Amino acid sequence: MQEPLKILLPKFIQDLDDKGRSPSTILAYRADLEQLIEFLQKRNKVLGDDIRHDDIESFRDALLNQKYTPKSASRKLNAVKTFFRWLTSEGLANFDPSKDVTHPQIDSSAPKFLSPLEYRALRDVVKTDNRIAAIVELILQTGMRISEVAGLKNENIKTDSVTIEKYATQPERTIPFNGPAKSALNNYLSLRPNTDSPYVFVSKNGKPLAVRNIRAAIDRYMQKAEIPQYSVNDLRTTFIVENLKRGVDLVTICQAVGHKRLSTTERYLELAVITDAGKKQKLEEL
Repeated sequence: MQEPLKILLPKFIQDLDDKGRSPSTILAYRADLEQLIEFLQKRNKVLGDDIRHDDIESFRDALLNQKYTPKSASRKLNAVKTFFRWLTSEGLANFDPSKDVTHPQIDSSAPKFLSPLEYRALRDVVKTDNRIAAIVELILQTGMRISEVAGLKNENIKTDSVTIEKYATQPERTIPFNGPAKSALNNYLSLRPNTDSPYVFVSKNGKPLAVRNIRAAIDRYMQKAEIPQYSVNDLRTTFIVENLKRGVDLVTICQAVGHKRLSTTERYLELAVITDAGKKQKLEEL
């Protein structure tokens, strides 16, 4: 006799934990699936084999009707699909009603940013890699471009700031350093290979770390954190959006990220779903 989904959920969560999934991922999956189970209970569906394809489609559509963004609905649908795959693989359900349910259409041309749950999940999976953890934290806390990270020199690092040297059409700028950025960078520098290279980030043989290598490494960790829809460039967008949401003024953000025009920074207001920027003149810690 099948057990109700409400009883099976804790077993699924324990399985995720046993497989070493990140705490942030587990937290998100639990919340998303509790939301699904509550939705299904209102339809008098409590067992795995009670659920049909149209039930899952209705859940997806209900999320969109409740003003969840297509991105958020898609993330919740990922949790649902993972749950039903587990049920069928464990013999706890006879079929997977979510298998052919399509994800909502997401505008791929729009800039993307990670939610706090998503960038915490990324932090969880990179914490054993001090070099990549430092790079992720630098971009999240300063909004640096990936090319600027690759070109960062030891002499550019100060106690409370980092200087981006002039390049191409970009003038020199200085970005305040906060606690998380300094801590992550110091952890990496304590283990950095002994080399005469002036660059902060180097490979195991002491050569400067190329942009393509940084991008590939972060892509692998995005996959591991189960957020493969993002890339390293989205970390910079996350920095901008989160600071806007937390009331930092446009000029402060514009100067930090190196936008040539304030109007470029203003475009992110719509992405952050706010109409007016705040007045704080200090960057926030993410």
